[in-house]
Amino acid sequence: MDGNKWMIRLIAGLAAAAIGGLVVLAMGVFDRAGVSALVRPGGAPVSTGGAAIGGPFTLIDHTGQTVTDADYRGRLLVVYFGYTFCPDICPTELYTIGQAMTALGDDADRVQPIFITVDPTRDTAEHMAEYVTLFHPRMVGLTGPPDQIRAAARAYRVYYAKVERDEGEPYLMDHSAFVYLIGPDGSFLDVLPMGTSIDAMADAVRRHLPPPAPAGS
Repeated sequence: MDGNKWMIRLIAGLAAAAIGGLVVLAMGVFDRAGVSALVRPGGAPVSTGGAAIGGPFTLIDHTGQTVTDADYRGRLLVVYFGYTFCPDICPTELYTIGQAMTALGDDADRVQPIFITVDPTRDTAEHMAEYVTLFHPRMVGLTGPPDQIRAAARAYRVYYAKVERDEGEPYLMDHSAFVYLIGPDGSFLDVLPMGTSIDAMADAVRRHLPPPAPAGS
């Protein structure tokens, strides 16, 4: 799919979100063992069920290189799970992440936005490369074998499932839609619910950024 088609999908998704008001409901994040973390609309996590969020992963970035979580140490990570064929929610959330990065100004140099697919069958590295550049030049798209995607999703307590449609129609992916903030040392910092505004996301990232290193250090 070329860049023009991706852009049409992005614009259509943003329009649908605007028309629908993008009502944010309290949602659950579930891992395969049923651990949940409820998030109030616009609020912080109520509970993580005693389970850690985030952790090691080995995936393939949109340039075709194998990467691990350790490759991004030293930067605050803004992590979102979704898929490129998503008709509305994913492009809307990725647009917000990209605009929040722009709003951060020079602080964005210490932040790494990451988009991890839950649909590795269709989301090849090549597809991811076309897609992520629409949202921000520094956004990284990650894909990989299904078992490695499952491992990453389990670490972040992300729910996803394939949804078949009528014959001849492409399948969809049902998935939780949260933005995770992970510290420069790999520790979990915060989770932002679907529909968080650009300004609120930028403020949340800024709040968790450590002070910049002194000049010459």
